[in-house]
Amino acid sequence: MVAKVSYFVKFVRLTSMATIGTGKTVIVTGGTSGIGRALAHRFALAGYYVVVSGRDTDRLSAVSSELDRIGVSNLCIQSDVSNEKDCAELVNATVEKFGRVDVLINNAGISMRALFNDMELSVIQKVMDINFWGTVFCTKHALPYLLASKGSVVGVSSIAGKNGLPGRTGYSASKFAMEGFLQALRTENIQKGLHVLVACPGFTESAIRTTALGADGKPQSESPRDEKKMMSAEQVADAIFKAVLSRKRDLVLTNQGRFAVWLGRLFPSWSDKMIFKHMSAEPGSPF
Repeated sequence: MVAKVSYFVKFVRLTSMATIGTGKTVIVTGGTSGIGRALAHRFALAGYYVVVSGRDTDRLSAVSSELDRIGVSNLCIQSDVSNEKDCAELVNATVEKFGRVDVLINNAGISMRALFNDMELSVIQKVMDINFWGTVFCTKHALPYLLASKGSVVGVSSIAGKNGLPGRTGYSASKFAMEGFLQALRTENIQKGLHVLVACPGFTESAIRTTALGADGKPQSESPRDEKKMMSAEQVADAIFKAVLSRKRDLVLTNQGRFAVWLGRLFPSWSDKMIFKHMSAEPGSPF
């Protein structure tokens, strides 16, 4: 609770910065809740023009109103990142209104929780369409403008993109694919000034677990974890914002997350056992 209160104080203190303006534009996909919404606010408070995409028109309207109240020029667009046409229109609308793209944050995502043996293959396909192809589509259409501005591409990944998580085969696959794509993109453009950040928040208080798909493709509705004990979305957004400014390659948050990555690299077999034990302890675990 202390962390959230201190962040709110910081939020109020920074509000006046929104009127200064940087002349730069950020696109945040999946920006109507959780980390995405917090990112929209964090960049807004630093003076960026903010473009937010999402599928829920009511939530988009609410975010736009919030940004209006702090005097930030914004554009909120209904779009589904798994649809390439929507991604192209998102970027085109951004450029038409603000003339440039400086930061693209591929945040839109969905999770799943089921054993591979039990679930319908359509679950993995849907997760891949949003998490991986959404990143590919948005980045493809934004890339010419990002190269022109020597801007930043951000992929909001997960520890699941570095260590395969049991019961999350589709989710891990999508995040591994995202990371491989972004790493290759970084290397391809190493001489062109493009900044690529892969951010792994670790467990964060958000709706991603309540909307996670079960074996039949339906949302599981309840989180298997105590959301109050996790990092807040605002803390994650602040860390990602600072990583963009410093043009970091990788960002792994929480001590638990950094330990998991370290353990997986040095002691992979032991890591598998520890991860299985940890994930099996979740309430309602499929194991």
